[in-house]
Amino acid sequence: MTTSFPRRFTARTQAALAVERLAAEASRRLGRGSGEMIGGKLALRVSPGALAEVGSHRRTACVSGTNGKTTTTRLLARALGTGGPVKSNSGGANMAPGVLAALSRPPFDAAAALEVDEIWLPKVAREILPRVVLLLNISRDQLDRSNETRRIASMWRELGAELPDATVVANVDDPLVAWAAAGWRRQVWVSAGQNWTADAMVCPQCARLLHRNEAGWWSECGLARPEPIVAVTGPRELLWYGRTISAHLDLPGRVNLGNAAMAAAAARELGVEVEAALGAMAGLGDVQGRYQEVVLGEQGRRGRLLLAKNPAGWVEMMELLADAPPRPVVIDFNSQTADGRDPSWIWDVPFERLAGRQVLVTGGRKEDMSVRLAYAEVPHSVHASAEDAALAANEKVVDVVANYTAFRDLLVRSSR
Repeated sequence: MTTSFPRRFTARTQAALAVERLAAEASRRLGRGSGEMIGGKLALRVSPGALAEVGSHRRTACVSGTNGKTTTTRLLARALGTGGPVKSNSGGANMAPGVLAALSRPPFDAAAALEVDEIWLPKVAREILPRVVLLLNISRDQLDRSNETRRIASMWRELGAELPDATVVANVDDPLVAWAAAGWRRQVWVSAGQNWTADAMVCPQCARLLHRNEAGWWSECGLARPEPIVAVTGPRELLWYGRTISAHLDLPGRVNLGNAAMAAAAARELGVEVEAALGAMAGLGDVQGRYQEVVLGEQGRRGRLLLAKNPAGWVEMMELLADAPPRPVVIDFNSQTADGRDPSWIWDVPFERLAGRQVLVTGGRKEDMSVRLAYAEVPHSVHASAEDAALAANEKVVDVVANYTAFRDLLVRSSR
């Protein structure tokens, strides 16, 4: 089928989009994945300006942060979908090639909810000029790639000066995010929460230690937590522009209510009323396998899949586990390239909170995790695979907490 391109697309960009489609289709037919990255990479080589062209003439929002990008993007896409077609790359291809792939199909004026890697955000946003940018949080992630949190905050702050027409929706509970967003022309302040504070103990403005209490955080230089106009105020409750509203999600935990608050605030900036936005989000029960229950092995054991790829993510998952029935916990831990080769961050995670549960460990770096749990005085057993661990569990349903590649591999195996 021949695609009709808008007149604003140059011949070079039209050729690039044709290449993107062919490469993506070939990748899928060969079983090499969705083809988003390879298709986008080839298209950008053919036409380096393609991203700016496909990104124009749209209501676009970019979602970035260390944790919660994929979920928040999916929630935002649901909200924007109440007004028509939406383009989104919520599958996780969140660098420039993946963003291009998401925008490379008609209709070319559809709204867009785009997940963008925190380091790639400035490059992508300069090209597509989003109307709204969501800044969720900043913490250490892959220690060999994004360990310097202050650098990311500085990049985001500088970006604001380059996007004078954009609105930033920012999480006031993260000092690094709030400082970065203060450099933008217009802010919508949201209290989405921050359970992990170890990466934001020092003021990003004056380098003094931050002070914290129940009311927020502040620094001796005057930098302080902004007053939010949207906030999570209860398990199913939001403060919304001066009034209290109910919010009911199928996704579990306070962290996801915070993600929904951020998404709803962004949707409002793009013309979607909060009732419609939250209504569209309500039926979402899993996101790219997160929170999904799958069969583990041939014995019929089942596991609820949870993703935790850094200390901040682990703390959020522990809060979620504490609110659920005390099932056995399988930890599936790798350190492949996509995870970050340096797994030393596990020593910052308070695994002591798992005491009292049956804990089973597997994955490519199961020995490292076993040592960490031993120091945390958490009894556990080590297994060859998540399926073997589930079979050894005391119950037929377990919670599986996996980092990125372990999570991906579990999804692939469970779908066979």
